[in-house]
Amino acid sequence: MMAHPGAGFEKVGLWGGFHSVMVSCSVTIPVFNEEVRLARCIPRLHQFLSANLQLDWEIVVASNGSTDRTEDAARQLSRSYGGVHVIQIPEKGRGGALKAAWLDSRADVLSYMDVDLATGLEAFPALIEAVASGGYDLATGSRLLPGARVTRGWKREVISRSYNLLLKALLGTRFSDAQCGFKAISKAGAGELLPLVEDTGWFFDTELLVLAEKLGYRICEIPVQWIDDPDSRVKILRTALADLRGLIRLRRNLREGKDRSQAPRNQPRGLQPGNGTGAQQTCKPTRNWIDHQESFWEFRRGTAGPGCHRR
Repeated sequence: MMAHPGAGFEKVGLWGGFHSVMVSCSVTIPVFNEEVRLARCIPRLHQFLSANLQLDWEIVVASNGSTDRTEDAARQLSRSYGGVHVIQIPEKGRGGALKAAWLDSRADVLSYMDVDLATGLEAFPALIEAVASGGYDLATGSRLLPGARVTRGWKREVISRSYNLLLKALLGTRFSDAQCGFKAISKAGAGELLPLVEDTGWFFDTELLVLAEKLGYRICEIPVQWIDDPDSRVKILRTALADLRGLIRLRRNLREGKDRSQAPRNQPRGLQPGNGTGAQQTCKPTRNWIDHQESFWEFRRGTAGPGCHRR
């Protein structure tokens, strides 16, 4: 049971859906030497979740390899804000931190976002809803879909678009943005996919999405607002080289059938029977579905919010 109870969870659907079963959500914030930004992130995120998620939720600060006062700062925040928990992972790496937090969680929907909150929080309810009741196994934010609003320097823009084009060329993927730090996955999906993901660093996001798509899981992409943080800890060149090595390894594994042979025996929800390929089926959104999304956001915020790009 989550430490922070929601308000009854009678009505959670962004398009007015009702649920008879309580759903819980865990939000992981992976951090490495982030004692300063944590102090800005947790109060803002806690306030948003309290006001906008009518379900049981928790925030898990996953400190991985931190050498400053990050863990102390996180524990102080956990005493000040209900539903905030802290775990410590000795090894540095976002992927390893997410694996540890997600596999240890009992929540129905597992999610994460970066500590800089570069992705607009207004898209988070749609992210959770896609997994909780939208029929998707995994949902991810996208900075490259129509409707996304992105503020960042031209170097990062070129690198991001080039990386995703390379990913499509090498692995034939269909999702638009591999590395947006804004994702949600079902507890069942995490239990099946995480043991297959080898990377424990920045390539974790790409590997998770690629394996999910290749194994037929249903993926929802949501256009987001994203503002680059000039104080980002990401080392662009080092991360790009590590991602290239990860792409080569993953391509080799897929060609050799390594990941497919280790796939769970039970067919995932999104796997369409009869095609024998395990490939994800493309499912375009209906106009009514999009209208429902937009009408919610117009009513709640005064502006149309993120829609879901069905895959």
